[in-house]
Amino acid sequence: MEKSFQIENLAVKTYGETKAMGEAAADYVASKLQTAISKKGAANLILATGASQFSFLEALQTKEIDWKKITVFHLDEYKGLSESHPASFRKYLKERILNSVVPKKVYFLNGDAEDLEGELRSYEEALKVHPIDIACIGIGENGHIAFNDPAVADFKDPKLVKVVELDEACRNQQLGEGWFPTFNDVPKEALTLTITAILNCEAISCVVPDERKAQAVYNTLYGDISTACPGSILRTHKETVLFLDKASASLVK
Repeated sequence: MEKSFQIENLAVKTYGETKAMGEAAADYVASKLQTAISKKGAANLILATGASQFSFLEALQTKEIDWKKITVFHLDEYKGLSESHPASFRKYLKERILNSVVPKKVYFLNGDAEDLEGELRSYEEALKVHPIDIACIGIGENGHIAFNDPAVADFKDPKLVKVVELDEACRNQQLGEGWFPTFNDVPKEALTLTITAILNCEAISCVVPDERKAQAVYNTLYGDISTACPGSILRTHKETVLFLDKASASLVK
């Protein structure tokens, strides 16, 4: 059963089951894409990865969406990781949704590009040319959004995409989700859209299931708006919905 409330600008919706949460988020994203297409004839979308997005991406593929009119960006990628690696986010997105829906255009962050600075510049230019109608993101166990961990998060970042160092909590999360065999195998750096790039989006769908995210959800909703919990900045955005399941909402007041 859905429960809804609002904290500052942030709309929060909680569901008893993870599947229901994913379905609701998919409905919301599909509606935003359809509205953009009806107004402009096209839409621009950011997709996230990770275990938290499984139910949402599965549901999104079932919605009535004209993917031929949608340009897709992705949120982040490990530095130095080839697309063939099991943890590659490019591989994840292709296998979990993009190969099935076949969008008009996809811009991937190439973490193992030979000219990394050129890769960042071209990606930033593409973002400027394609203002994002809706970003689909999550919140990490350390409160990060994209790979903007507390130590590197900047609410007024002048860049739209950058290389960041991943903190220990973030790397442990990637290990715990099973993407890497050992902690030392988890890359120490990643390419990420900045918080500025995320806040520039017209709307944001933030999908956060699982009990291991409960404290980060609590800090996002009730803590100071601070880079100590980067997700807290979502309370300032004009059109963000936070989708939770019973486990991730277990500390919600």
